[in-house]
Amino acid sequence: MSKHAENGNAAAERPRFFGRRQGKALRRNALGLIEDLLPRLTVMVPEPDTRVEPTLLFPGAMRSVWLEVGFGGGEHLARLAEANPDVGLIGCEVFRNGIASLLGHVQARALGNVRIFPEDVRLLLPALPDGALGRVFVLFPDPWPKTRHAYRRFISPDTLDVLARVLEDGGELRVASDDPVYVAWAARHLDAHPAFEKLLATADRAAVPADWPATRYEQKCITGRAPIFFLYRRRPR
Repeated sequence: MSKHAENGNAAAERPRFFGRRQGKALRRNALGLIEDLLPRLTVMVPEPDTRVEPTLLFPGAMRSVWLEVGFGGGEHLARLAEANPDVGLIGCEVFRNGIASLLGHVQARALGNVRIFPEDVRLLLPALPDGALGRVFVLFPDPWPKTRHAYRRFISPDTLDVLARVLEDGGELRVASDDPVYVAWAARHLDAHPAFEKLLATADRAAVPADWPATRYEQKCITGRAPIFFLYRRRPR
């Protein structure tokens, strides 16, 4: 097979990504963080049929590794990393401006337990070992509210199968959205999946666990539609 054909097959297997990768032009200090700090924190896209051992991505012994899918501006992930220095946090985000924002938090707070996968999380999840993660966060994902775009929504039976595999027994899946279409969609698929047990589904922020920091998006939408917070636990295998 020619190299061109091999590359074509690889491209065909790569999941199609529909979100934005870049917004407004970055300022000089943000560009500096992208150029200097990001390479030191980057989790590379795994080669086919390889495994990524999350605990080996961090210095020292970590009691657990947590993963955030689409961390936005990074406020939630940075606060968790600061409050849990013995936990490794992997943030997955393709939006360059959001990555720069998280890097700013990492630098300002001297966080040594953050790693960044600056690509589609679906390229990383298959490489993670079974039960490798203690928590997964899917907070305010793009709702893709139109029916014809429903297949683009991250919460789906296939994705939940993968998350069930990489979460440890008793591990947590935390999901939040303020979009009523996405809320109904997520609730239906989460409740139907046999690997997950619902612990919480609420619009009451006071009922949410104290170690669930607000995201920038949540703070913006709080004056409009009330977010719904879901907490599910991975059932024992």
